[in-house]
Amino acid sequence: MAVDKFPVEGSHIMMFARSVGDDNQIYYDDEYAKGTEPGGVIAPPTFAQSSAQFDPDYFLRPKPGADWFGSGKEATGIKKEPGSGGGGGGGGGLHAEQHFEYHRHIGPGDVLTATVKQGEGWEKEGKRSGKLIFSETITEYHDQNGELVITARGVGVRTERPVDQ
Repeated sequence: MAVDKFPVEGSHIMMFARSVGDDNQIYYDDEYAKGTEPGGVIAPPTFAQSSAQFDPDYFLRPKPGADWFGSGKEATGIKKEPGSGGGGGGGGGLHAEQHFEYHRHIGPGDVLTATVKQGEGWEKEGKRSGKLIFSETITEYHDQNGELVITARGVGVRTERPVDQ
């Protein structure tokens, strides 16, 4: 995901915090936030991931008029070809972990850009699906001044073949 412009707005921060069930006042109450260490409203720890909504090509977003894989078994009628197994290598894939390293808090008024680069890759032997193939993706978020503010590392894993039933 590469995002050229991700404006951070107070209402977005508040709605994100509410959507994850976090009612900490630092995410929406200016008066309360002024008395905290950051000195103002800040975004919750995983807020940067919402930058995907500013990427018009984000692969998880449904596209008008196009079948979408959804989140359930054949949720929208997209059928896997026999033997395709879904993800690369004949097996399925999943998001294994995510880490966010904050170099400073982000808050209303920041305008971020996100650039993505490949991280490390490694393999482990699975018990029922052959090799487990791990790949790391690193997303760097810079603010309107070019300062690095967040480094996000995500790890995906796919299997060599579908799990034996």
